[in-house]
Amino acid sequence: MHGSGRQQGGAAPRVVVGVSGSLGSLAALHRGAAEAWERGAELLPVLAWEPPGGEFGYRRSPCPPLLAAVRDAAEQRLRTALDEAFGGADPGVPLRPVVIRGETGPALVDVADRPGDLLVLGRGGGLLRRRLRRSVSAYCARTAGCPVLTVPTPELLAELRQLEASHRRWARPEAELLPVRG
Repeated sequence: MHGSGRQQGGAAPRVVVGVSGSLGSLAALHRGAAEAWERGAELLPVLAWEPPGGEFGYRRSPCPPLLAAVRDAAEQRLRTALDEAFGGADPGVPLRPVVIRGETGPALVDVADRPGDLLVLGRGGGLLRRRLRRSVSAYCARTAGCPVLTVPTPELLAELRQLEASHRRWARPEAELLPVRG
């Protein structure tokens, strides 16, 4: 059943979705659109970006043309993700894409700042990626003032990762291959 379209206090309900362009974030976009439809809510796909080297690096060595290029690339990445998620079709709910400068977790929490919001996130990348970067979903779950929904990795992606891991385990370096005599 389609939701009523209003939260307490008269503010329109919103579903905020973290988008990176990964398959996990595309799955989150699909789930976010379904949640927005159910709630009669506006869908806010959010892509956060930072200057190369982070904010500290940019303050030490500012380069406005580079900053503009990175921002433009982030906007294009969000447009591409929306096209890939919905195939260029209307998702069937009000849509307001947001590109925001900042670290991903804090930026998402800043956008999803209403108690009636729902923040939807895809599960992060592989094990190495999770070790190198702190978990956005864990950060958001700890600090968001609204419910956080984490969408599991799509089955196809999980299967591809397993296949890739088994291939690496069994692949032999070229140096170990013996020459073929003809």
